[in-house]
Order: sequence, then C-alpha cells, then structure tokens
Amino acid sequence: MTRVLAMVSGGLDSILAAKLIKDQGIEVIGVCFKSHFFDEQNAIKMTEQIGIPLKVVDFSEEHFSMVKHPKHGYGKNMNPCIDCHSLMLNYTGKLLEDLNADFIITGEVLNQRPMSQTRSSLDIVKKESGFSDKILRPLCAKNLPPTEMEVKGLVDREKLLDISGRSRKIQMELADKWGIKDYPSPAGGCKLTEPNYSKRLRELLNHNDNPSNRELELLKYGRHFRVSSSAKIISTRTKEEGDQVKKYLDKGDLIFFAEDFNGSMIIVVGEPNEEDIKFAAKVTARYSKAKDEKLVKVKYGKFMSPLDNHIEVEPASEEGINEYII
Repeated sequence: MTRVLAMVSGGLDSILAAKLIKDQGIEVIGVCFKSHFFDEQNAIKMTEQIGIPLKVVDFSEEHFSMVKHPKHGYGKNMNPCIDCHSLMLNYTGKLLEDLNADFIITGEVLNQRPMSQTRSSLDIVKKESGFSDKILRPLCAKNLPPTEMEVKGLVDREKLLDISGRSRKIQMELADKWGIKDYPSPAGGCKLTEPNYSKRLRELLNHNDNPSNRELELLKYGRHFRVSSSAKIISTRTKEEGDQVKKYLDKGDLIFFAEDFNGSMIIVVGEPNEEDIKFAAKVTARYSKAKDEKLVKVKYGKFMSPLDNHIEVEPASEEGINEYII
C-alpha cells in the first residue's frame, strides 16, 4: 500500500491536501513541526478531524538559526517562508525511509502567497529541500507539471486539484463538504507573521544575537519598552496575561505595582540602573487607575519576594511612553 507523509501546519490547506490523498485509499501520516515561534496544537486538532496519525518534530534550534539569517529573506514581517518550507521538507524527506513512506505532500497553493507560493518560489523550495522528486502539492497539482508519483500511478492525477490564487472559496467549500470545522485563519499559528512580535524580535536580536528561550517567550506578552542596553520593561495588559508571563520570570526580575490602585503588573528584566527603575515605576503609574494623578506610590521587589521597596513618581507621559515603547 502506498504511504505518504503529509506536512501539516495546523491550517486548513494542509489538512485538505491530506484528506484528498487519504480518500484515494493511500495511507497518510501527518508530520508537523514545533519551534520557538509555533507549536503542534492546531495540527493535533486538525489531524484528529480526518483520522490520521501525527508525528511532531521539534527543530527549534536549527529553525531559529535559519530565522536569524535566511538565505531567501523575509516576507512582510520576520517570516522567512521559503527557507522555512525548505527546511521542513528536508526534515520530512529524511523521515521517508524511517517511516517507510513513498513521498511527501504539502498544502501549498500556487499564487496564494506573494513571497512563498509563486511558481518560482515553489520551485526554489523543492530544489532547496533536497527531495524535489518526492514532493507533491495535491491542491494545485494540475497547475504544475506531473510528478514522478503521478506518472508511476502512485496517485491519480485526475483526482488532484487545480486551485490557484488567494481566494479560499474552494478550500472552505471542501472543508464544509468533508466536515472539517474550527480551522484557524491563514498563518494564524506562526508568531513570525505578526507585526508586533516581529518588531520585538528584531529589537531583541539587535541587543542579543543568541537570546534564551525565556526571552523569546516573553516577547509574546504585554507592552515592551527598551530603556537601556541591559534592561527592558514589560507591562502586562490583563490578569490572564500576567499569569502567563509568570511562568517565564526569574527570581532576579523586578515586579512593580501601584500601591493604592489597580493596574498592570510591570516587570523589569536584565540589569536595570536607578533611572531604569524610576521609569519602570512611572510606567506602572501610567498603566494603572492612577494615571491622571500627580504623584503615585509604587511598590516593587524581586519576583517571588516581598515587594518592600517604595517610590513615589509621576505617571509616565505619552511622550515618554512613545520614546521607549517597542
């Protein structure tokens, strides 16, 4: 029986491609990837809907190394899609022998994305992957030359599709037909496609070319302020966000709260000086119910320790916020 590895991102297109091939009586094994910038949760939900097993590959370190210096550049934000797809295909190709599979399928659609899914980009991805003769794109296969798998009869080309362009009408109709529900928005699972996250990541890399996993995780939460080369301020926006951030804090991080008013939790990571601490207190006052007061009492201390330091400050001005916010 023919067996294929389906690269599953967690989005709709890749699961439709897997379903299309499965319905030809071909055994399908899903393969998804996790890194600092996306995880396997959506892929798990999607593969369960069509009843295929899923193998999760953690390639965080190699992926991050590529993100810092992509051969083919970035998309609109910090998403190096061509290099990312090539790297994933290379990993998947190396699994073919281990999993006794015949070829690889992806959910790519011709001309859906202006950077990574043009005809030339798809060709580059195939070449860079190192497994160009083992890659089939079922959703747009009829817009491309027949692959070795189609010529040999491992898959029926007549049952493949010719989707092209940015409209998702056909995909949504197929999802409805096949009972696939609750799929995420396109590229919704990758932090590198998000403008704010990308700005913070660029800024972090300007100060540290080899940030820790903790630093990368903290980029996902709150408002960020760069106050000096050795210190950064994070202001949480909700209680839920504050609870999430606490998982990544160290005992050396400073925590700030307005003493007599509800408001944001402010965190200072790094090695702040006195001016950094004073500004963090001002930010604390600014993002509290006391933002219109002339002077606000702020308490602070190290995470998981008593907040027994006190300072009285004016809330930060809009100009002060804008000067340091990332």
